[in-house]
Amino acid sequence: MIVGKQSILFEENVYIEETACVAGQKESEGPLGKLFDVVVEDAMAGMENWEEAESTLQQLAVDKLLEKWDGKKEDLRYIFAGDLLGQLIATSFGLMQYEIPMFGLYGACSTFGEALSLAAMTVHAGYAGHVIALASSHFASAEKQFRYPLEYGNQRPPASTWTVTGCGAAVIGTEKGEVCIRGITTGKVIDFGVKDSMNMGACMAPAAADVIAVNLEDLQKDVTYYDCIITGDLGAVGKTILMDLLKEKGYDLTGRYTDCGLEIFDAESQDTKAGGSGCGCSAVTMCSYIMKKMKNHSWNRVLFVPTGALLSTVSYNEGKSVPGIAHAVILERKGNRE
Repeated sequence: MIVGKQSILFEENVYIEETACVAGQKESEGPLGKLFDVVVEDAMAGMENWEEAESTLQQLAVDKLLEKWDGKKEDLRYIFAGDLLGQLIATSFGLMQYEIPMFGLYGACSTFGEALSLAAMTVHAGYAGHVIALASSHFASAEKQFRYPLEYGNQRPPASTWTVTGCGAAVIGTEKGEVCIRGITTGKVIDFGVKDSMNMGACMAPAAADVIAVNLEDLQKDVTYYDCIITGDLGAVGKTILMDLLKEKGYDLTGRYTDCGLEIFDAESQDTKAGGSGCGCSAVTMCSYIMKKMKNHSWNRVLFVPTGALLSTVSYNEGKSVPGIAHAVILERKGNRE
C-alpha cells in the first residue's frame, strides 16, 4: 500500500458511491451550471448572515447526498469536512444536526482533497463502511474574513480569484460505484515567499507542482498515465506557474491539464479575474464535472489535486508570506486497475 515517499495505493477498491453539489447563482451561470444538483439563488440562503448561509449550503448538500445515495444515514460512520472560516464554524454549525461523528478539517482550499484522502484511508482500513467527505466555501464569508467587507467595494486586481459559493459532498465506501479512489499522494507545506494575498495562484502553484511530481515519481509513471490532471483553484496565473515549474522537473502537462477554477467560471463573461477559488471550487467541480467525465468514459483515470493557500489574517498582518499545500487523489473508473 505504501508507495514511494508520500503515496498510497489501495489494495482493494474504495468507491465514490455517490456525490452531490450545491452552488450559488453566479456559479450556475458558468459553464458547469447545468451539472449542479441544487442552485441557491439567494446568496444569503434565507439566513441572517453569510456564515449561516454557508452552513445552509452544507446542509443542502448533505440532504441531497442522502436523497441520491442508496443507503441510510445510520450507515454513515464519520464525516470528514471543512471550510475556510475560523474554527470551522460553517461546518460545526452546519453539520451538527446530523449527529454523525465528525472530523473537522482545515487545509484551506485543499480541504476536499484532504477529506477524500482521509475518508478513503479510513474505509480501506476497515474502520468504517461508509463516510462522507465534504467541503464548502462562500464568496461573501471568505471576503469578510480574509479581505474587505463587501460594502467597501474594493477593486480586484487581475491575479485575484473569485471564491466559489458552493459545497460538494461524497459518500466514500467499499460496496459499489463507477469511480474508485485508487490512491493518494499527501502534499507538503511549501513556501516560495509570496506575500500577495490577492494572488492565491502564485502561492499555491509550487505546492501543486511538488505533489504532482512526487506522485509521478512514487508511481514511476509519466503524465500519460492520466487522462487529465486537474488542480483545485490555481486560476490562470497559477496554471502558468505550475506548468513552468513542472517543465523544469521534466514533465510537460500540455493537453492533459486543467484547473477547477478555470472550468467553473467563464473568464470572458463573468469577470472573475484569474478564475475560481475556495474549498467549494474543487469540491463542486469534482462532484459535477469530473464525475460526469468519468462516468461517460471521457476520462478513465484522473489525478485530482485540490490546492490550498494557507493564508491567515494574523500571520499576514504580521508580515508573513502565504505558504501553499496540495493533496493529490487518484480517481479511476472501475475496471481500469492495472
